[in-house]
Amino acid sequence: MQKHHSPRTDLAAEWAARPDDAPEGVVHCERQRGSVTVQSVEIRTEEAARRLGRAAGTYLTLETRPFSSPVRDLQQEAQALSDELRALLPKEGMVLVVGLGNQDITPDALGPAAAEGVFVTRHLKSHLRELPGMEQLRSVCSVAPGVLGQTGFEAAELTKALTAFLHPAAVIAVDALAAAEPERLGKTVQLSDTGIVPGSGVANHRAGLTAETLGVPVIAAGVPTVTEMQAGEGTVLVTPREIDVIIKNAAELLSLGISLALQPHLTVEEMLGLM
Repeated sequence: MQKHHSPRTDLAAEWAARPDDAPEGVVHCERQRGSVTVQSVEIRTEEAARRLGRAAGTYLTLETRPFSSPVRDLQQEAQALSDELRALLPKEGMVLVVGLGNQDITPDALGPAAAEGVFVTRHLKSHLRELPGMEQLRSVCSVAPGVLGQTGFEAAELTKALTAFLHPAAVIAVDALAAAEPERLGKTVQLSDTGIVPGSGVANHRAGLTAETLGVPVIAAGVPTVTEMQAGEGTVLVTPREIDVIIKNAAELLSLGISLALQPHLTVEEMLGLM
């Protein structure tokens, strides 16, 4: 008998796709923000988390136009992303953005590309913060720690060391994800307040970045870039042929959305001028 294969997924919109079958303690809702559809899944009890095999917390799925499309509304999508992300973050304190993944492997390069584009402010001198429009700047720093094969360090080890040194109020971890449904690739952003396991999107699980391992809240942000498909007796990871464009545009959206979430006093136009 052939063994049934269920594609692996990191997306709450897939593993919790049937609200009627959800265990008690799981709450679903959906809302519209302009052209962006936001699906929310909240796992509110440890029993529900155990039955679903997921960490308790909030999972948000933002469905956008395909990142490969030449017609997109970056400003509207970034505003929706920033508003949803801001609700998951502490209201004050420094934030460390960590771009997870391997920049030399295109489907896994989302994290480093997004981290590079974030508007960082920790280095700004105090007198610059006194300039008009700059007095409310939140302290932000960003890093792409690379992968074990490049550095000899686990990304979680470097992030933990940075967290112990910087004492941020929260960490935002950006990484590539896996989807079970190919149509979700390159058109979905997932946010969660449960942390993240680096490399999950490319089947290379590493030590996790969570509140338990780092000692501060960890907000995860990701875009599905690969899907798992049956090939003979095994499985392979498949990515869209437009993956270069998807990574570029998804990273741009994440960079802008994260930056706006951390600096809510700035408009989209002002942030684009600073990045």
